[in-house]
Parts: sequence; structure tokens; C-alpha cells
Amino acid sequence: MSRSSKKLLLILTAFLMFFSVSKAQTPYFTGYARNYITMLTSGENDFTLVENTFNLNIEHARDNISFLINPYIYQNPNKELDINLREAYMDIYFRTMDIRIGKQQIIWGNADGVFITDVVSPKNLEEFLLRDFEEIRVGITSLKADYYFRNNTIEFVWVPTFIPTKFPEENSIWFPQRDFSEYPIEPIIDSSKKEVDNNLENSEIFAKFSSMSSLLDYEIMLGYMWDDDPTMHIRKEIDPDTIIALPQHHRLSLAGGSFSSTVGPFVFRGEGAFYDGKYFNSQDQNLSEGVVEKNYLHYLLGADFSFSGIDFSTQFIQETILDYETTIVNDEYNNTVTFTAREDFLRQTLALELFSYIGLNNSDALIRPKIIYDLKDSFELLLGLNLFLGDKGQFGQYNDNDMIYTKITYSF
Repeated sequence: MSRSSKKLLLILTAFLMFFSVSKAQTPYFTGYARNYITMLTSGENDFTLVENTFNLNIEHARDNISFLINPYIYQNPNKELDINLREAYMDIYFRTMDIRIGKQQIIWGNADGVFITDVVSPKNLEEFLLRDFEEIRVGITSLKADYYFRNNTIEFVWVPTFIPTKFPEENSIWFPQRDFSEYPIEPIIDSSKKEVDNNLENSEIFAKFSSMSSLLDYEIMLGYMWDDDPTMHIRKEIDPDTIIALPQHHRLSLAGGSFSSTVGPFVFRGEGAFYDGKYFNSQDQNLSEGVVEKNYLHYLLGADFSFSGIDFSTQFIQETILDYETTIVNDEYNNTVTFTAREDFLRQTLALELFSYIGLNNSDALIRPKIIYDLKDSFELLLGLNLFLGDKGQFGQYNDNDMIYTKITYSF
């Protein structure tokens, strides 16, 4: 256990002891304990993850102030014990406004399985997109203020320090493929420009207006942020046998929104964002660092409905590079479809669910069928598959990573 983990564990222990002996109003505890095992279906059926998790939510409220602390513990064989805080914040309530200060997950938009306007909290992609989204989103220390009037809300978020996407280690089966085939030799990675200094000038700000009515719910958002994913700048040295690749984060301005509306048995959803100043890699030999700045659109249209007792959901997602140049490495249009089907049995104690991403550009996919059984109250058994199809693209690059997984969870 690291020194910081030991310190956090001592603080939490002291915190719990204080409330156990205090005559003050006691906090409210919820959480879960979970065993999570994943095994590859090919080769020697290696276990890629054998993990025990303890997740705890501690909540307390008095008058117009409350707080939440969400510590968690991940225990993996042959790895250092991971003890950390997912969230730790205070809420202050006024008559028409709430303020939340501290480490928090901020969720915007209504897309399933993709991040379009949901860009305030960065992502943990150490296991690609296979974790629960509560675990994929990274809590950030920020100030969030919500002002309410009638059925409308104005939300403002200030993030003082930038937190990037957390990618897998290079020896991980989830480390993304890098295509340097257009270069005569493998570039040397230089991360000296990857860091963003922690100062006021480099902070991020977001604003959102949302409205709810019987016909339409919608959100409009603005953001001035850093791109969570770095762009790889390529620099050729005087020495012809040396090429340097420098990952670097860039500022982005974005505007977007989302909506949902119920029409008969259907719920129609849409979400989109316009990015000003996103960088892409280019094969144009006249560019000094192999990158070009373009505007970019990311949007989806989706529908949810039920038929014969089965709940269905589908989404069409498109990423578009505006003012496209043929030398850009990315496709001008990147199209993805998601599909979900779920049916409950035995008085909702047994559920069959299928979720899939389908990449139309590269004919690749991630298919995720699973069975969920509530053995007793608060005790859940889950058996699932992660099946990767194709040989390239976002999902096809993991074609060798087909796996079966189990989760046994006790919630309290």
C-alpha cells in the first residue's frame, strides 16, 4: 500500500470513529462489495483481471449544508492496493440556487455509451469502455453552481486544474494501436510538452442551460476547455534516423446541446457538439509537426421503445471534420451505431441484456451480451461476454481480446 493510500485509510477510519462516538446526527452509508473476474476466450484463457472492490458512499446533511464522500478500494493480486476517493464534495443549498464544491463527477447529455456534451469529467480508459460508467468518469475538483427558475436551470462549472484522459499502460492489452506506418522508422515518444500547468489561465469553464416541459427536455451548453486526449505532434530531426513524437493537449472551445421528447411509445433523443480548434494528424509533408487545426462536429440521434415486453434503444453517431483535407489521417466522417435490447423475467429478478457498438467505417464492433440474476435482495450475479469483431478501427484493434467475465455484487 502506498503512503498516500495509508494516509487516506487512516483519515477515513478516524472519520468513522468520530461519528460512531459522536452524539451528532449520524451519516448515511451506502455502497457495495464486488468480485470481478475477466478471462480471455482464446490462447491459454488468461485471467486479465481478478479484482475485489469495496465502494462506500458516506452522506451527511444538516440544515442547508450536506456532504458526500465516496472512497473506494481496488484489490488485485500482485498489484499495490488502490485506495482513493471517487468523489468528496460539499453542497450548500439556497432558496433558488445550489453550490457544490469539491471532487465530483459531472454528467451532461443523454447519450448512451458515448461522450458528446458529457465532457466535463475526463475518462479512465485503462480497460477501454468495459467498466461501469461510474468508474470510467473521473471525479474532478471543481465548483458547480445551479440556479433554478420555473422549469429551467442554469449551471456553471469552474475546473481550476486540468485532468487528462487516463490511458492504459503500454504493456496492457487495452493499449491503443498507434499507426506510424507512414514514417520510415518508429518515432521516439517525448512527453515533455504533455503537461498543462496548474494556474488560473489554464483552468476550464463550462455553462449549461436546461429546460423541462411535458413535450420537450433540452440542454444548451458552452465550454472553454482542454482536449482531454493529446494530439501527437511529429517532429523530424536533422538526423534522418530520428523522428520525435510529442503528445500535446490543446485548448478547445465548444458549443452543443441535447434534447429528448416522448412521442407515443417512443422516446426520441439527440445530442451534438461543435468543437472549435481541434487538432488532427496529417500526412501533409509541408506541415512542420504533422498536425492541422480544424473545426469538428460530434452528434447523435437515438430512439428508445418497448415491444413485446422487450426494451430497445438505438443510436446513430457521427463525427465530422469540417473543411476536410485528404491528407488528414482520420476519416472525414466516422459513423457508429449502438443497439441495446433488454428483457426482464421472473418478476424482474432475471434480466437478459445485449449492448453493442457497431463501427460502420471499419466494419468492426463490440458485442456485449450479459445475464443478470438477483439471487436475493441486494445480491446480484452477472455473467457476460465482450466480443470484438473486425481487424482495425476503434473496436477491431482489440480482436484478440474476446473475454468472458463475471461480477458478484452485494449492495447495501
